[in-house]
Amino acid sequence: MERQSVLATEDEVVNWIEDGMTIAIGEPAPMAMVRHIIRNRISGLTIIGSGIALDYLIAGGCVSKVISYYAGGGFGVAVAPSFRHAAQTGELEVWECDEGVLTSGLEATAKGLPFLPWRGGVGTSLPEVNKDLRVMEDPINGEILLAVPAIHIDVALLHASKADVYGNVQHQGGPGWIDLFLRRAANRVAVQVEKIIPNEEVRSDAWATTISNADAVIRAPYGAHPFYSRGHYVQDKKHLKLYVDAATLAVTGEQTYIEEYFRRHVYQTTSHIMYLEVIGITRLLSLHEY
Repeated sequence: MERQSVLATEDEVVNWIEDGMTIAIGEPAPMAMVRHIIRNRISGLTIIGSGIALDYLIAGGCVSKVISYYAGGGFGVAVAPSFRHAAQTGELEVWECDEGVLTSGLEATAKGLPFLPWRGGVGTSLPEVNKDLRVMEDPINGEILLAVPAIHIDVALLHASKADVYGNVQHQGGPGWIDLFLRRAANRVAVQVEKIIPNEEVRSDAWATTISNADAVIRAPYGAHPFYSRGHYVQDKKHLKLYVDAATLAVTGEQTYIEEYFRRHVYQTTSHIMYLEVIGITRLLSLHEY
């Protein structure tokens, strides 16, 4: 059979996502798709994600439950402001875990298992705050372990350097450390990339392929902005601070700045290309990596 192109648009991929689904966000974050979820006002999501990308979705009103090992804010903010506020007020359900618990749950799904055992967290309060984690005795050696239930993902959204139109993806400098776990546990995987390359280039260096047979590939240059993309550009610290400052004020009751942030960078930009026009070519080119 002739291979079919999986090249897709933001709209086509966001149509996969329905209210209440479980969505995984890779690292670096696929911010073009994160903004498009907010723009389409999808809500009630369970998000597997971390850091400020996770905070964006919470501030955008998209999230009801979080599975996260890290929700830091940076810029002197130890915990991301929207996450902290929503968790403290009870607006957000938090599934407590560390990296090992999370990857064990994802690996259980990838292997078709109901759970996997994990040593981390034994002897801590983690099983008390997360009742889904069960203390168990290893039937082979009698060791006390945690049983981590399988974590299922409806759609994983990732960012990478390049791909061909058939879903063969190549990261620059290797994938984000959790991306391959997310990819294996997901029902569908969409990868936004900085550029599309010919299949001949993929075949000429097949070992560079980190993900094969992605369900969709989205062409999104500067798609990780304001985060980094290895081999392409560095993090836009000024822009990230703009968001963090606005979100921090929002949780104190001052909504003006966060509303203006989302108006300018999400709702008035109906596509990723329009977002790039708002950021401006001068700013984007100033973020060169080398």
